[in-house]
Amino acid sequence: MSCARAAVARPLWRLRTGARRPLSAYGRKIGVRFCSSRMTLDNINWAVVDRIIRVDHAGEYGANRIYAGQMAVLGRTSVGPVIQKMWDQEKDHLKKFNELMVAFRVRPTILMPFWNVVGFALGAGTALLGKEGAMACTVAVEESIAHHYNNQIRTLMEEDPEKYEELLQIIKKFRDEELEHHDIGLDHDAELAPAYALLKSIIQVGCSAAIYLSERF
Repeated sequence: MSCARAAVARPLWRLRTGARRPLSAYGRKIGVRFCSSRMTLDNINWAVVDRIIRVDHAGEYGANRIYAGQMAVLGRTSVGPVIQKMWDQEKDHLKKFNELMVAFRVRPTILMPFWNVVGFALGAGTALLGKEGAMACTVAVEESIAHHYNNQIRTLMEEDPEKYEELLQIIKKFRDEELEHHDIGLDHDAELAPAYALLKSIIQVGCSAAIYLSERF
């Protein structure tokens, strides 16, 4: 397996001395170099990378809380295993962004406690509408996340596709899995949820607001 193909399966970075930012708790200066690209602490666009990692970490955290809320209501029903499978993938996404947060010294959004509560409430609340409500929520959220990931991909491609190659691989992989969740929601009768179009629109407005706030605070 090439280094690039292994990028999403294991930690992506190698540590080297002499970087600009101190990452060690013991005062030693260490940096990050991706294993096959030209992305290092010395040459990345810090504003772009910082914003991407922070908002994606927040988004995956929120998605985890949504699925937790859905499982609390529907975990023992016939759709429980379907929700659990999607949740397991979201856990992997969050784990990867947790690693990137540490490696690149990115602070989490200050709104994490709020997303904790709101995410769970959204998941549980839509699940109380039944399987269709939970799946309508999944379709709305995953469509918004996939759209957001596409915007990040365009940004990094404009910056330097070779330099950000491995970060692009992560985002593309996660984007594709979010789209799979979107399609699973449609396959499990999301469009039969009460007031589906209105519910989807409201959730997506909330997602847009969450993305905007998490990027900046």
